[in-house]
Amino acid sequence: MSSRLVAGPLALIAAGGMVAGPLLESGLPAPPQQWAFIVLTLPLPALGWLLAVRRPELRYGWLLLAAALALGLGTFGVGLSARGDAHALTTALGSLSAVFYGLTWIFVPLLFPDGRLPSRRWRAVAWISGGAIALHAGGNLAFGYNPYHPPSGPLSATQWAGVYASSAGQLTTWVMAVIVFCGLVVRWRRSGRAERGQYAWMVGGMAATAAGAVLLSLFHFAGPRYGVAGLVGILAVVGSLPAAIAVAVVRHRLLDVRVGLRGSRLHLVFDLRPTVDEVLSDLGTALEETPEPVEQLARLAAAVRAGLDLRWAAVTLTDGTRVVSGEQEGRAVLELPVRGGRIECGPRGTGPLTRVDRRLLEALAVPAGLAIQSAGLVTRLVNAQEAERRRIERNIHDGVQQQLVALIAGLELARATGAGPDMLAGLREQARQTLTDLRELAAGIHPSALSQGGLVEAVEERCSRLPVRTTVTSPPSLRARRFTDEVEGAMYFTVSEAVTNALKHAGAATMEVHLTLDGGRLRATVADDGKGFDPRTQARRGLATLADRLDALGGSLTVDSEPGKGTRVNAWVPVDG
Repeated sequence: MSSRLVAGPLALIAAGGMVAGPLLESGLPAPPQQWAFIVLTLPLPALGWLLAVRRPELRYGWLLLAAALALGLGTFGVGLSARGDAHALTTALGSLSAVFYGLTWIFVPLLFPDGRLPSRRWRAVAWISGGAIALHAGGNLAFGYNPYHPPSGPLSATQWAGVYASSAGQLTTWVMAVIVFCGLVVRWRRSGRAERGQYAWMVGGMAATAAGAVLLSLFHFAGPRYGVAGLVGILAVVGSLPAAIAVAVVRHRLLDVRVGLRGSRLHLVFDLRPTVDEVLSDLGTALEETPEPVEQLARLAAAVRAGLDLRWAAVTLTDGTRVVSGEQEGRAVLELPVRGGRIECGPRGTGPLTRVDRRLLEALAVPAGLAIQSAGLVTRLVNAQEAERRRIERNIHDGVQQQLVALIAGLELARATGAGPDMLAGLREQARQTLTDLRELAAGIHPSALSQGGLVEAVEERCSRLPVRTTVTSPPSLRARRFTDEVEGAMYFTVSEAVTNALKHAGAATMEVHLTLDGGRLRATVADDGKGFDPRTQARRGLATLADRLDALGGSLTVDSEPGKGTRVNAWVPVDG
């Protein structure tokens, strides 16, 4: 809102001076050349206002407004002079024409396209140019420059100082303009494919401005009413660069300001880039409609690419999974770390990434992190389920299946040979062992004690068969409580995996298991007196998969351990009541 309040009045003042000045100079009815001047100069304040309002964080729109204001006030001063008003205000306003020339010849091309210097090396050029413009305008003011009322009689010392200062400032301005133009050509030659069209129009506008300046200087001393050649020159000086910038905006989407259609109605719409709310809304809808994790990452990358108008965007998980939207060319120009991975951004389709683009990307960090975490969690769970399926298949093939094959072969042999009591007793024992192994295998999938007696009874039954002293404690009220199959299964297998790890890897002599229900959270703690380890340097083995399982239920799993101090596994899931 503040940018509108400032930019609007500045543009109106500039436009008013551009209209009133020529009409004051010639009177009404005005000749065609005056109307041509008005028509060709008015786009400058309009363009400056548009960029200042739509891109207030960039300085380029304000630069164009400053140039337009200098031109409008200078033209108004010339108009007042033509009406016979020769005083200090008229001279001061007329001297602002030097500011307009300096800004358009130097700073408009130098700071193109986003209001920033091409590099730190151009700072000296900017400072020298600023001093030259001030010297030129100040010299004109001291001399009392007035195209309709030149000073009469001998010049005073102040007027001579003004002549020298104005000449020195004008000459320096020309030299700096040549240097800036050469730098612009170099930037045009080195620019990428997307920016080359923008720079080409600016180079053409500068060339036309230079040609107009030559014509204007040749016919300058023919009086304020220049004739055809002088008129062409001044129109080229005041209209070439605004026209070039306008074409770059419309045709090459300069500073992401575009002209197009929105909806079913015909509108002239500027800045079609979606807002943060629009991107978040579209992203949320896309993620809800896409259950597959890889497709969710693809939708996320596409949303970032479309929202910032990037040539490509990529989403990378910590496990190395990477999805790219668009065709990647070169390295990323911006990376944003998010929870579970990072977002990589290629160059924009037009122009560099601005601070507005960075803020939009940062606004996407939270939903993007959640989407990445969800995709990674789903992927790990799917992989864990596949690994578990293969483990069960392998155990059946190598264990129970082979025992059943052997049992069938023994029965066939007993029938063929007329087996005696000893052989039948052996086959009966073999069948019992197969049944025992099959029950243990089924218990590994979902223990019968868990289905029949609940979590506490299943944990006690599991720990009773351990070869080391293991204590299971829980409040009496918890023994009678039942929870959903997902919750009970997740907590049971977490305890089972924790005690198995303690036996296999920690060399524990005693273990303690605590089950509690507190504050809507079902908690399980497994502590052992084993050798411990550094959690930062060693994998948690099967607990990583169980952590994902608990995370999917809204819970969490942590491991506290130090070498020589045992290990404590803490797990919890939210429950009703």
